Amino acid sequence: MAFDGVGWLAAVIIGGLAGWLAAIMMKSNTGILMNIILGVVGAIVASLLLGLLGIGFGGWLGYLIAGFIGACILIAIGRAFSSRRV
Repeated sequence: MAFDGVGWLAAVIIGGLAGWLAAIMMKSNTGILMNIILGVVGAIVASLLLGLLGIGFGGWLGYLIAGFIGACILIAIGRAFSSRRV
């Protein structure tokens, strides 16, 4: 996924929105920078995982959905690793 149909600035804005929505849904206490990172990286992760299943998203709405799904996955993985350390 190379920001399918969106530019890098739009990817940052949409990624931030996706990360923020995921943080609300997952009841995670992250800041705006972490929301952006979660959304953008989450979109890449979700696109790769969903691509293996033959599901593809395009445009800004697809990027938002993929970012939200991926950010939720990343938050869940982060929680799993943080609970193991304790």
